Amino acid sequence: MTDERIWTAGLLVIGDEILSGRTQDRNVAQVARWLNLQGIRLNEVRVVPDAIGRIADAVNALRAANDYLFTTGGIGPTHDDMTVEAIAHALGVPVVVHPRARAALEAYYATRGGVTEARLRMARVPEGAELIENPTSGAPGIRVGNIFILAGVPHIATVMLEALSGKLEGGRPVLSQTIGCWVAESEVADLLRQVEAAHPGAQIGSYPFFREGRVGANFVVRSTDEAELEACRADLVRALEQAGHEAVREVA
Repeated sequence: MTDERIWTAGLLVIGDEILSGRTQDRNVAQVARWLNLQGIRLNEVRVVPDAIGRIADAVNALRAANDYLFTTGGIGPTHDDMTVEAIAHALGVPVVVHPRARAALEAYYATRGGVTEARLRMARVPEGAELIENPTSGAPGIRVGNIFILAGVPHIATVMLEALSGKLEGGRPVLSQTIGCWVAESEVADLLRQVEAAHPGAQIGSYPFFREGRVGANFVVRSTDEAELEACRADLVRALEQAGHEAVREVA
């Protein structure tokens, strides 16, 4: 299992509104969950402003370091939506109007005032790109090479991800189980390390919390192998209880 191919993805969140705190990002969590179901691990997340140079630099770094790169934001109709230009710049190709994207926008806006110059911006793609279906608002997502350009609006990004489901090459999804325990993680650090070492096909993450005036931690066991996951979980529960700590269900 340790030699199994691991597919990875980077995520680039684009937008001044995210960095300023005006808008709270909700795409990282949903992209991470979706990637896991495809057998792809989210390896890195970066947030950059609406600046062509900064976007292009991050695109080139992340696409080279991962099997896939997903971006969210910056593909709308306004002047500060620069993602398409930035990715075209990173790839060294021109920006063109995709005929199928234009047709989709014309159909969508036929009873909504028609396609204006601003709306036509949403039909632009880096040359050579394919489209990602978006029945929600007419404006499609974009795929170019190993880069997937999604909308920043979470429910539209969700629709685009659904259109990609089952279409990317990946490995086995990461499974997980959570054990809660009313103990300071520092007290069981060695125990956690020993149990994980005994199960090379699994990982244990420790997430401390403070509830009801007490300190505790949730221990999340992860593996792509269900049998290894269960074996590691069982050994962790046994080790905690032998050390005098009751293992309970996840503490929310």
